Amino acid sequence: MSKNNNINILIADDHQIVIDGLSSLIKNEKHINVVAEAKDGKQVLDILEKVTIDIAILDIEMPKLDGVQTTLKIKELYPDIKIIILTMYNKAELIKNIISAGADGYILKNKGKEELVKAINIINDGEEYFGDEVTKTLITDLKQKEKQEQLIRLTRREKEVLKLIADGKTTPQISKILFIAPPTVETHRRNLIDKTGVPNSKGLVKFALLNNYI
Repeated sequence: MSKNNNINILIADDHQIVIDGLSSLIKNEKHINVVAEAKDGKQVLDILEKVTIDIAILDIEMPKLDGVQTTLKIKELYPDIKIIILTMYNKAELIKNIISAGADGYILKNKGKEELVKAINIINDGEEYFGDEVTKTLITDLKQKEKQEQLIRLTRREKEVLKLIADGKTTPQISKILFIAPPTVETHRRNLIDKTGVPNSKGLVKFALLNNYI
């Protein structure tokens, strides 16, 4: 869709004052029309059955279906609808979760009209948009993980054991798969716990997930 055409917007937030504020911010943009409002994720999906929307602006914290769940559902049912997450939360894991869910943009509520309109126009033209602060958060998170990986050096065998632990395999199962004795598996497990600084095997699973070992 060309940015010269009208852009139909849905705004979803569980606070009416936020919806009113956003509508007021963009009401003078002639090509942007707020055609629907919703207080929760379920209401968003009900509206989409009846109203043609180009971009949905969603809060993360909403009743019934939150922003991540709503994004997943919209992308499943209406893949052409673009999604902007507008939130106060600037946390790397949350940003990565919503990107994985399929959001096209992520901006913070403390930004002004210019960034919101800019995001709408860019996303409407088929691009993604993430605010400067959001981008900095993701870069900082990436750098921290790189430093962590440099500090935590796992051997090839330790990586194999870690992957199998994360896959839910028991010590006897790991022993059979890798052709090593059970006590050796337990030694690797203890070494992994020491190196990663986690308290137990459950912590190893989380470490493996966060560091893409599985």
